[in-house]
Amino acid sequence: MKNETAQLAAATPNIAAAIARFAAALQPADIPAEVWSKSVHHIMDAVGLAFASHHFPFAAPGLAGIAAAGSPGAATVVGSPLRLAPRDAALANGYLMHALDFDDTHPGAIVHPTVACLPTALALCEDLDLNWGQLVAAYVAGMETSIRIGRAVKGGFHHAGFHATGLVSHFSAAVIAGKLMGLDAAQLTGAQGIAASTASGVQVFLETGAWTKRLHPGWGAMAGITAATLVRHGFDAPVRPYEGRFGFFETHMQTHMQGVDLASMAAGLGSEWTLLDTAIKPYPVCHFIHGAAEAALQLHGTLQPGEQIRHIRIELPADTLPIVAEPHAAKAVPRTDYEAKFSAHFVVATCLLRGRFGLAELEAASLADPEILALCQQVECVAEEGSTFPKHFSGAVTLTLASGETRSCRIPVNLGSGERALGRDDIVAKFRGTAGVRLSPKRTDAVLQALLTATPATPVRAITAVLGA
Repeated sequence: MKNETAQLAAATPNIAAAIARFAAALQPADIPAEVWSKSVHHIMDAVGLAFASHHFPFAAPGLAGIAAAGSPGAATVVGSPLRLAPRDAALANGYLMHALDFDDTHPGAIVHPTVACLPTALALCEDLDLNWGQLVAAYVAGMETSIRIGRAVKGGFHHAGFHATGLVSHFSAAVIAGKLMGLDAAQLTGAQGIAASTASGVQVFLETGAWTKRLHPGWGAMAGITAATLVRHGFDAPVRPYEGRFGFFETHMQTHMQGVDLASMAAGLGSEWTLLDTAIKPYPVCHFIHGAAEAALQLHGTLQPGEQIRHIRIELPADTLPIVAEPHAAKAVPRTDYEAKFSAHFVVATCLLRGRFGLAELEAASLADPEILALCQQVECVAEEGSTFPKHFSGAVTLTLASGETRSCRIPVNLGSGERALGRDDIVAKFRGTAGVRLSPKRTDAVLQALLTATPATPVRAITAVLGA
């Protein structure tokens, strides 16, 4: 395998250098209108989620720990009176934006790109007094970096035990930070080289629903800012982090290395905008469950009062079963909101009983609902035949009623993805629902207005002025 890896690497142009040239040259005027508009929508979505996270019990301990370990400064933490040094603010905002697992996902890459890209860009643009155009250009460069890394492995990071966002966030943040600091292409290459040594994020949180996944994108943002700062001060960095022997892919993918498409990472940079395929979530749960959740919601509408469900068969892409369906005993009785987000049993049962799945369904009362928990015991999860995963997060649900009747619904393309992407009005409505958990309607409107009317020349500090407590 190592000989094949070496031969492939030798035949591939330096990927980090290609990404660096693209990022260094990218200007606001180079960004197509549809890419700009979609970027603003994703930024808005992440900001709404950061506000909403303050409503939940994980927010205060996480922010207290970040503040205690970090340094005071002038950078804004969304929805909080905290003012921290840029690196620490990026960590805090990444934590808040990703904590509900309601943030965007690129299906082919299986990464959450915005929740590392935006915190990095926001903290540094505020600190350096840059404008909205510079923020969006850096954000776009980072999005293209993270998506292309994730897309190259075709979901392989998860098979190797890593949370993909925890890995790629280091690289995207290094590119964003370096661009905003004015590094040249050679220095941006070095910043990615350093990121290869900091990138990590294991999935052991799945065992107990621990909070570490929430930390991953913000940690990547902090590490990326550190990498760019080191290079700016003359730090000698590796220059072939991706394809080099003992580089990022070989060490993290190991036996899965043969599936990595290195050449795709730099192909079409500046003309093919991969961020356009990024999906905004309609439900606050792991994206792998979205097809099955939608199927359950449709079946809810067919159930009549008094009809009893005897068995639930959930079909999911085979690669997702270890994450959202196994082991049955644990998934059928989630103990925390985070375990519930990664339980196909709980999500589908809740959708069938309540006909909805929003933030309220993750509250303690829902987790303890005896009717939901009883229905979870009736669930069987199996591998879906003919799934287009990871292009789409498909799923199907079949109910067997006490009468012996069966009803089925299959969702081949999940809501929010591809041709079923959420529109502007849907995204604004979602923002009102998330930010509105924390903010008054008047304040929610003020934040929306600031984000949707910003021009390239708008100072980022004018935006952050409405994002604090």
